[in-house]
Amino acid sequence: MREAFAFLTVLGRSTTPTPRALRWFPVVGIALGAAVGGSWWLFTKMFPPTVAAALAIGVDLALTGLLHFDGLVDSADGLLPHLSRDRRLEVMHTPDAGAFGVGVGGLILVLRVACLASMSPDVMVVAGIWCTSRAIVAVAPARLRYARDSGLATAFTGGNGGWVPLIAVVPAAIVTAIAIGWPGIATSAATIVACVSVLAFARHRIGGFTGDVLGASILVGETAGLVVASARW
Repeated sequence: MREAFAFLTVLGRSTTPTPRALRWFPVVGIALGAAVGGSWWLFTKMFPPTVAAALAIGVDLALTGLLHFDGLVDSADGLLPHLSRDRRLEVMHTPDAGAFGVGVGGLILVLRVACLASMSPDVMVVAGIWCTSRAIVAVAPARLRYARDSGLATAFTGGNGGWVPLIAVVPAAIVTAIAIGWPGIATSAATIVACVSVLAFARHRIGGFTGDVLGASILVGETAGLVVASARW
């Protein structure tokens, strides 16, 4: 659990993770979601909805050390343009942000803020979505090959988490459904589909996953879940 928190958040000491950490990804998701949702609820008591939403998303960025956001930007720059596989991996490895990364990153941030601003604060919804996205990502290393020769996420290659993390998807969906009714099921489904779509797209483009792809999958999945949760049902 300490390895999972150290890898996915700024909490704990920096350490090289092992495949054992994968089983704890959903737990980290619950903790992060509860923190973001709780701060969202608190901020709405002091600020207008849009300001409160922006601050809550800021809390998420701070707690994750912008790790997932960096992965999203790098993945957009590498996976979306028409490039060769080797060139894609090279672009994703560089610290620069291109037009694709800026565009996708900006859109994701705007959508996340807009979704929260249009909803009533609900810790359970955020915790459920955050848990679900990390449960899906935790399975990826055991089902996809690592696309690089080296990198921090190689520690998860052939991870022994198997399908175990997916167990968390069921209670997360139930919690979300309790919070907002039957649309909670659609919210969980959208999160799962978006996460899997990013992983599948990466497999098509570069033959597998990287740490950046895992981060992008988490953020895109969470955002898709928030969009569905905020819909006018």
